[in-house]
Amino acid sequence: MSVLLHDIVPLPSDADRAEAALQLQQRQQRQQTLTDARRALVLDAARAVFAEHGLEGASIRVIAKRAGYTAGAIYSYFDSKEAIYAALLRESLERLQQAVDAARVSRARPDRSLAARASAWFHFYARNPRDLDLGFYLVQGLAPRGLSSELDRELNQRLLAALQPCKDALLALGLDEAMAQVENTALFAHGIGLLLLQHTGRIRLFAQDAEPLFQRYLQHLLLRLDPQGAAARVEGPFEPVAPDSQPDLFGP
Repeated sequence: MSVLLHDIVPLPSDADRAEAALQLQQRQQRQQTLTDARRALVLDAARAVFAEHGLEGASIRVIAKRAGYTAGAIYSYFDSKEAIYAALLRESLERLQQAVDAARVSRARPDRSLAARASAWFHFYARNPRDLDLGFYLVQGLAPRGLSSELDRELNQRLLAALQPCKDALLALGLDEAMAQVENTALFAHGIGLLLLQHTGRIRLFAQDAEPLFQRYLQHLLLRLDPQGAAARVEGPFEPVAPDSQPDLFGP
C-alpha cells in the first residue's frame, strides 16, 4: 500500500497540546465572565423592578426591559420570576452570613459572642431594608411559588446557618439543645419584629427606636442566662437607616 506525503499528518507536540488547552481554558473563562456579567445585570434589574412593583407586580417582561434584554434572553439564565427571586435571596443570605461571621467574638466570653453575633444580623437587616423584605418573605413561610422543595430547603438552611453562631453561644452559656433553640428563636423573632416596626414606620406610634430596644432585650437575656456576662456591650457605632432610603419590595 502506498502512502502519499500529503496524507501524513504530524502529531502535535506536548507544547502544541498545552497551548491548545490553554486557549480553550481562556475561551471558557471569557465566556463564563460574560455569562456572569449578564446574569448580574438581570439580577440588578430585578432588584429595581421588585422595589418598584413588588413581587406580585413584577414580571419577566418588565425585568427584561429594565435589563435591556428580550424576555427570551432572560430565560437563558432563569426559568421564572421566582427563580430570580430565589437567586436574589440566596445572595442576600450569603451577605448576611458574611456579616455574622465577621463579628468579633471571644471563646472565653460566650456572652459577648452572643451579643456580637446577634447585633451583626440585626444591624445587617436594619441597614438593608430590601434584604429584610426578601428575608421576611422566606421566614414567614409565604409560599415561594415556583420554587422547588429542594431549593426552599436550601434557602431556609442558609438562614438557619447564619443564626447558628447565636445558638452556639447559647449552648456555650450552658443551655441544652432544646432551650438554646427556644432562646435563639425568641431572639430572632424579637429582633425581626422590631425591625419591621422600624421599617414600616409603625414604631413612631410608640415614640421608640428599634436599636436601643433590641440592645435592651439582649441585655436582659444575658442577665437572665449569665449575670456575670450581663455587662457585654455591642461594639461599634450603629447608624439607623431612613425608612425611605431603600424602597420596600412589597409596596410602600
